[in-house]
Amino acid sequence: MNSAEFTYRKTAAATSEGGLGLLIALCDTLAGDLRRAADAQLSNDIQKRCREVNHALLVIAHLQEWVSRGAGGILADHLTAFYTSLRRKVMEAQVKRSAEILEDQMVEVLKIREAFQALDSRSAPPAPQIILPAKKQEYSGMEPVDSERKSLSWSA
Repeated sequence: MNSAEFTYRKTAAATSEGGLGLLIALCDTLAGDLRRAADAQLSNDIQKRCREVNHALLVIAHLQEWVSRGAGGILADHLTAFYTSLRRKVMEAQVKRSAEILEDQMVEVLKIREAFQALDSRSAPPAPQIILPAKKQEYSGMEPVDSERKSLSWSA
């Protein structure tokens, strides 16, 4: 996916109704951070890798905070466990300088994104429907007579 398409998807997701659009945009951002960190590791650009990993950790923290503010339940427990594991794996990748671990975590984030996308499309309001007008009714009034037509006309 090129950067223009990625930016479009993030913008479209963020402007969708409800919080799911923002979650999708954050997952896109996180996946992009992990992709750039893996690329930086492969090109041995340590500063860029550290910058991207730090941003990824910040996004993970925001996602985890969002879950902790919610109502809780089984889904919240699973998401909290996922974000905790994700943070641990990203730190492991940083220590081991492993692009492969970063790429694996990017795939996992994209799976979660797909789940959020599926929920968002199911909760989207139905598209507006076109309502056809009722049967055309004939005008029951009388046509104006010539004298009325002349009084209604004007010239400039």
